[in-house]
Amino acid sequence: MKTALKNAKLATLATDCLVVAVGSNNRTSLEASELDTASSKRLTTLLANGDFEGKLGATLMLQGLEGVKASRVLLVGTGDAKTLDAKATKTLLGGAVKALLASKAKEAHFALASLNLSGSDHYWLAERLTLELEDASYTYTTTKSAKAKSRTLKAVSLAAPKGVSRARIDKAFANGTATGRGINVAKQLGNLPGNFCTPTFLGQQALELAKGKRNLSVKVLSEKQMERLGMGSLLSVSAGSKQEAQLIVMEYKGAKASAKAKKTAPHCLIGKGITFDTGGISLKPGAMMDEMKFDMCGAASVIGTMTAIVEMQLPLDIVAIVAAAENMPSGKATKPGDVVTSMSGQTIEILNTDAEGRLVLCDALTYAERFKPASVIDVATLTGAAVATFGSHVSAMLSNDDKLAAELLDCGIKSLDPIWQLPLHDEYQSLLDSNFADIANIGGPRAGTITAACFLSRFAKKFKWAHLDIAGTAWNGGTAKGATGRPVSLLLEYLRRQAA
Repeated sequence: MKTALKNAKLATLATDCLVVAVGSNNRTSLEASELDTASSKRLTTLLANGDFEGKLGATLMLQGLEGVKASRVLLVGTGDAKTLDAKATKTLLGGAVKALLASKAKEAHFALASLNLSGSDHYWLAERLTLELEDASYTYTTTKSAKAKSRTLKAVSLAAPKGVSRARIDKAFANGTATGRGINVAKQLGNLPGNFCTPTFLGQQALELAKGKRNLSVKVLSEKQMERLGMGSLLSVSAGSKQEAQLIVMEYKGAKASAKAKKTAPHCLIGKGITFDTGGISLKPGAMMDEMKFDMCGAASVIGTMTAIVEMQLPLDIVAIVAAAENMPSGKATKPGDVVTSMSGQTIEILNTDAEGRLVLCDALTYAERFKPASVIDVATLTGAAVATFGSHVSAMLSNDDKLAAELLDCGIKSLDPIWQLPLHDEYQSLLDSNFADIANIGGPRAGTITAACFLSRFAKKFKWAHLDIAGTAWNGGTAKGATGRPVSLLLEYLRRQAA
């Protein structure tokens, strides 16, 4: 999609659609007032009739407005507030984008220079606009006979206040587009059924991303290679499946592109990639088991984030590790009560084979030690307890470093991809005691999200580490069933700060 910064007289601007803001109580923006004057007070009449109330994110498409050269004028509501915070602005843009994509408009101009933004600016607005456009344009059709229609909207422009840098706006457009594409990659991988998206398929996607990229290299470790490394914990999960587990390692060398950059420790992302989770011998109930194809959404978000990083050419060194496996019951499957040895040498009593995500992540965390990372963030659909605690709105976060946790909390606010911190207190560790191994893989019925993180913390002692439990936020159920692409925008916000 073409993007541009454009300031022009609205009544004479030739475009398929002009987007202008209107608030509650017939409060018009400067741009809407300009169109109202040009159209002999048509907007005043329309608003007085109550046909549009200006509720936040509400829209009304007008065709052939007299005195206005644009084919369409889209009114979008700003609500009661005189200033718009980031969340309200997202709602406004989301409503406008949805209406635009439902129309046949090929180009659109967002005349929003007079918006009074709170806590953000028009650079943020430009980035959020293209992010919303990419996000909203995604449609899953891979396994349907009817394929997706090409998007009608081909170009958008944005008006901005005087003094705004065209170069910075263009960069904001590009970053928003890259973020949106990363989110859509995560959604697409998450939405694919388990017979399509296997551990091998995830490895192939990573290798495909690296093709032709000088600063991105990928290696995919086989089960034999993992066995030689001593990854008995990860391999215990794939033991019952015909699908071979894969450890996918993506190394992005962005810092070397900067002449001023010295050799620095990379930041590391780790994704849980259980491409289908039956629960293993501890079999899950049949109801909604189909949604367990989404148990690899942590891996999907990591691959989506790397997709955006490559497009942005972020000046930072990053290592992404995906621990991919399928958890199936069979005569070869790991059983409750079995004891396995992790790559770290710690032995694990497996009391429940459905607590498998931590078993693949712990070996990935140990593998990450070799990179001497500046920080490590693992992302996983790990516990039902996180869903019970936060529902589908907020992801759980636990960390062994207060500074890292505080920064991630702020990144969640800024990216509109919120998280909330739970305690990682030593008092919870004893719940993982085992009579037959160094550690048990579950800690009982209480504090499930915390004890899962306590388990992982024993493998993350050599670096700053945070754990994101996205079990409630990675996908939607019901009629809106589908992956959300979270927390790609949060991870990108964090990594872009480290690059800056």
